[in-house]
Amino acid sequence: MSILPEDKPCQPKKEPHNFFVYGATMSGKSYFTSFFPHPLVLNTDGNSEQGTAPSIQIRNVRDEHGALKSNCIQQLDEIVTALQQPNCTFQTVIVDVIDDICVMIEQAICLKHNVQSLDQIGYGRGYAAFNAVLQQFVMDLKALNQDVIYISRELALVDEKTGATSKVPSLKNKYYNVVNGNCDLVIHTEKFGKNVYRRSVTDYRQVYKAEDIKNERVRKLLGSVEGMFQDK
Repeated sequence: MSILPEDKPCQPKKEPHNFFVYGATMSGKSYFTSFFPHPLVLNTDGNSEQGTAPSIQIRNVRDEHGALKSNCIQQLDEIVTALQQPNCTFQTVIVDVIDDICVMIEQAICLKHNVQSLDQIGYGRGYAAFNAVLQQFVMDLKALNQDVIYISRELALVDEKTGATSKVPSLKNKYYNVVNGNCDLVIHTEKFGKNVYRRSVTDYRQVYKAEDIKNERVRKLLGSVEGMFQDK
């Protein structure tokens, strides 16, 4: 049997499976994503016990001398391997928050080399190691059968000339490009007053219609996001 596919046009699948959700603290990011089907939360905020979804606390662990005992890189790799197994029942993986994951990866590499920052590892090897780990993590998640959601905090930027304020993900731009480059949708969450919440699409890979979403629960959730379905 040939390793090559048939030489004929394919029908593209438009259903989104990788999401980036950002917003200010208490704007409903974790609450919204927790309603996706059978979620597993990779938690960094230390508030996993406050949620209803099963979670794993991601962290670097040091021994009594401050040396690295176990690290988040190995932990994430083990989690991805477990998610790949055919008996896995989780349908959604939520990274809450991706900003902290990046910091933990940096910390793990620095502790391994006994330095304070990546630039102290000679010849750019620190940054190269970090980029390799982050890109591999994102690619491994994208290859899963599960939906993947990255959550990030919000940063308010003020234009010095106009005074206008724009709200963007707090994830560093160079890391955001790696993560968002593998996502289908970017969703911004906002809270007004005590009980008014708003979710809106700020970027997307392609235009989606409601019938593109096969899972009914996901379709209803995304239907609550402004600008999601262009046929409305």
